[in-house]
Amino acid sequence: MNSIKNWMKESANILFDDSKNDLRALPKAVRLQILLVLSFIWTTVFSLYVFSYTTFAFGWAGLYIAHIGLIFAVYTTFKQFHKAEERSNSVFQTKNFDPFKIMSIFFVIVFMFVFSKGIEVLNSSNSYDIKYDGPDKTPAEKWLPFTKKKN
Repeated sequence: MNSIKNWMKESANILFDDSKNDLRALPKAVRLQILLVLSFIWTTVFSLYVFSYTTFAFGWAGLYIAHIGLIFAVYTTFKQFHKAEERSNSVFQTKNFDPFKIMSIFFVIVFMFVFSKGIEVLNSSNSYDIKYDGPDKTPAEKWLPFTKKKN
């Protein structure tokens, strides 16, 4: 398990650690620009491959915005964990039982239970025992009263 953890850490360091990245000689703004251009390129390639011509624009825009959000989210998360590791103090060592920390832990536990319940519901068998044969009338029969001329 530690080897997978170390591999993931090294992979994240390649992209986001300024001292280990191959782009370390460039300014941060240029590095961000390169990441955004790469996300633009990969979004365009994926959109051309997956979406039809009619849904291409919406699919491409959604994917590009998702890529930009993912880049910022991963970068911010990685930096926060990196800063926290530098000044790591356990709550139990400092005896600082902040209510917000306790609420955060509580919400994480509640979220885990809600998520596990969702997985349980998805894995359960459905209750569709009643057979559905379709509507009683066809669309033409439904519209028939509206198409008759009144005298």
